Amino acid sequence: MAVGRADRQLRFDDASALLGERLAEGTVYQLLAREGDRLFPDDYLADLFTDSAKGRPTVPARVVCTVMLLQAHEGLSDREAVDRLAFDLRWKAAAGLAVDADAFHPTVLVGVRNRLRRSQRPRRLFDDVTVVARRAGLLRGRRRVIDSTPLYDSVSTQDTVTQLRAAIRKLLMAADRLGESTLAVQVRSVLARDDDYAAPGKPPCDWDDPAAREALVDALVRDCQAVLGVLHGRELSPPLAEAATLLALVTGQDVEQGEDGIFRIARRVARDRIISTVDPEARHGHKSRNRTFDGYKTHLAADPDDELITEVTVSAANVPDRDAVDELIAADNAVNDHPAELDQAQPDGFEVFGDSAYADADTLERLGEAGHQMRAKVPPARNRSGRFSKDDFDIDLSRGEATCPVGNTAPITPARGGGGKVSFGRFCGSCPLRAQCTAAKAGRGIAIHRREATLQAARAAQKDPAWREAYRANRPTAERKIAHVVRRAWGGRKARCRGKTRILTDVLTRAAVVNLARLAVLGLRHAPAGWAVAPR
Repeated sequence: MAVGRADRQLRFDDASALLGERLAEGTVYQLLAREGDRLFPDDYLADLFTDSAKGRPTVPARVVCTVMLLQAHEGLSDREAVDRLAFDLRWKAAAGLAVDADAFHPTVLVGVRNRLRRSQRPRRLFDDVTVVARRAGLLRGRRRVIDSTPLYDSVSTQDTVTQLRAAIRKLLMAADRLGESTLAVQVRSVLARDDDYAAPGKPPCDWDDPAAREALVDALVRDCQAVLGVLHGRELSPPLAEAATLLALVTGQDVEQGEDGIFRIARRVARDRIISTVDPEARHGHKSRNRTFDGYKTHLAADPDDELITEVTVSAANVPDRDAVDELIAADNAVNDHPAELDQAQPDGFEVFGDSAYADADTLERLGEAGHQMRAKVPPARNRSGRFSKDDFDIDLSRGEATCPVGNTAPITPARGGGGKVSFGRFCGSCPLRAQCTAAKAGRGIAIHRREATLQAARAAQKDPAWREAYRANRPTAERKIAHVVRRAWGGRKARCRGKTRILTDVLTRAAVVNLARLAVLGLRHAPAGWAVAPR
């Protein structure tokens, strides 16, 4: 593990001097070469090594941070990134190194990321680039665009049999690793299957024989239950408690006991199903009705005026996009956690542009109450049978009634939790349009949402030409910034590691370098008066 001081003695063989004008203006390499010392001074990572008792390490913070950012920029593994530093003059120039400077070992990057996650400022690379942008006079607008994109996990999805066996194996490995020999012996003593659970993978079975498969599932579940019985009531260390929780979740999510007492794989998909014991936080996700993926989602907010990312976060793949809105907007509105910058926080709300995933009534109302204006297309009501939809009915909330397409009016019957129902049954018997409206014997009815007024206001607003023009002008920025983030699959579209916390570190680094690349295009430089961009 090594982070030290940069050598600022100008040499004739410095990579930046050797490249000269060939280090193109407006590139992230040129920006880092020119401003790297100001962005990442020697003490930038000093707080990560306060527990070090071996003296001052030797790799400068500027070099480490530059490699992490360029690694994200080019989508490289740790070893590939260090190789680039050793042989690519652009990387040496960006890191402020001489041509003959040696690279460091790839494990330095692993250590810095681990320490960064444990520090008081784990988001510093992204946050500090945002601070520089604000000091340069950017990000002053009150418009934001938000969206999400799939982030595929770095593990294989496991079937039920593999998960059951792997969960037991994981717990035994944790017990052996922690020296819990007594517990390990007790667990192994209750395992009925002829299996030491030492090797990974599926157990042997005649997979073409349904009875053999059924017997294997039943035996695995009973072994899992026996292990949980041994663990019940025990005080476990955190690693063992985590393994025990995973075992309990895997045991109960995919199987059910029949009337004959045999455990079989259930013909259903459990809510929030764990898809791999290797990465228990990964989930099945749906980008659309026909597009599925496994892993996580990257959520981002961006300023459409300056085309800079203002906030990013990561969630499991099955988390609705709308659940990340508060985090994206609230963190942006607070600016950052630097006390010197808090005076720039603006209490006024944002004008937020999103797709229909953010257009549910609860999100619209919650953001409205927080002072924001949400511009998201409320999807039209649909009738799968092709008959009249709810939108074909005139709902008058002030009068508490609704009118059907023929002109018949019926009162809204309030519901206890808000909203209500409207029944047109007494009019449907003689209605000439009944076949176009309903096939129900009792006649047509419609449900009134408890936040129907919010939905009506949103639908009315999106018919305004000015609303549509603003949406068309700003919304595409979100897609463009997502394209920049996922431009490199390794770390952008596909996770390099496992677990949401580790993946977030990569996503924050990716967002930081995307912003730096944009700032390079805008001509960011440090002038005598401070940070500034070229006039536009």
